Amino acid sequence: MGWNSPWKGKRTGGELISEGEDELYHLGIRVREQFPSLFSEEYHPAIYSIKTTQVPRASASSVAFGMGLFSGKGKLGPGGHRAFAVTSESRASDTVLRFHDCCQSYKDFRRSQEPTVKKLKEPVLDEITHELVKQYGLNFTKQDVSSLWFLCKQEASLLNITNQACSLFSPAEVSLLEWADDLELFILKGYGNSLNYRMGVPLLEDVIQSMEQAIKAKEEGYAPGSYEKARLRFAHAETLLPFSCLIGLFLEESEFELIQREQTLQYPPKPPKTRNWRGNMVAPFAGNNMLVLYSCASDNSSKYFVKVLHNERPIPIPGCNGSDSCPFEVFKERIAAPHLKHDYSALCNVNLEQKKDSAPGMFSQMFGWIFSPRNADTPAQKVEL
Repeated sequence: MGWNSPWKGKRTGGELISEGEDELYHLGIRVREQFPSLFSEEYHPAIYSIKTTQVPRASASSVAFGMGLFSGKGKLGPGGHRAFAVTSESRASDTVLRFHDCCQSYKDFRRSQEPTVKKLKEPVLDEITHELVKQYGLNFTKQDVSSLWFLCKQEASLLNITNQACSLFSPAEVSLLEWADDLELFILKGYGNSLNYRMGVPLLEDVIQSMEQAIKAKEEGYAPGSYEKARLRFAHAETLLPFSCLIGLFLEESEFELIQREQTLQYPPKPPKTRNWRGNMVAPFAGNNMLVLYSCASDNSSKYFVKVLHNERPIPIPGCNGSDSCPFEVFKERIAAPHLKHDYSALCNVNLEQKKDSAPGMFSQMFGWIFSPRNADTPAQKVEL
């Protein structure tokens, strides 16, 4: 009996699968239950801002989450659903949620590092290929093993099947293959290079701005319903990972000091040694970071605190002495400020200005004619539509 592909006949892919819909829907419900006072207001897009990338899978994730978050709040269908707004920026210019797509320096770096990553992973593939050839008497190649490992991950994560492709590998071999994947993730998307996460500065700026606006609303006594209470963003592992690195997650205090000084970290240690950097924890399916701003009546100088939740659980922040809560000013100065001194355009070689010698478009000509000051002896430019 041969193996039959569960994807046989499927012509397209990349969409959010039903398990993902379910995960995001129930995540929305849990978030509302965890923060009841935060989501007590009647829905308005200015109060609960939802943005996503233009990738359909991310957009579908935001919709599934919103359906859970606002379930029972409307009059649509037996579930009491309601409509809500989800907006996005163009993929070509979304530097907040798809900064990796707009960063030419990162694209160049990633391309340059792919041979290095391949070389680092080769000994693992060589070792496991040798063992599989010896065990099964088949002429496996490294490419075969790599493909079988990919199939194992797809079957396990999407179909909950672990007794087919995955059964070819021993637990020790699975640990080695996971480490090799984690190593690639570390080098190309994590702490392996400061550009990997510093390009996420626009997102960090957005988060800090939202907190400052919330503090202003609190201090100035804005009326309920007149200010934003939650800023919800849906993107990809390529967004989540750099942001986690920007705020120093999965680091020891000594390692945090190194990245603040832009020094290189050591690679994740090879099994059987333990490591903090594990892809299945750092960026699993439906992975999420929540930064929650609290106001506390206190006699000390700190009135506002930031609590970081990773995949819904409080996580230590090395920049705040390993606590999962951090005074807002400390968070801003110790964790955010060293990164915010960097300019995205400079980091990524992005030229956001038009070339000076390029011809203006018809509408820019028209508005230039209407609003630009002119000398009395300069004839007005004729604009035809």
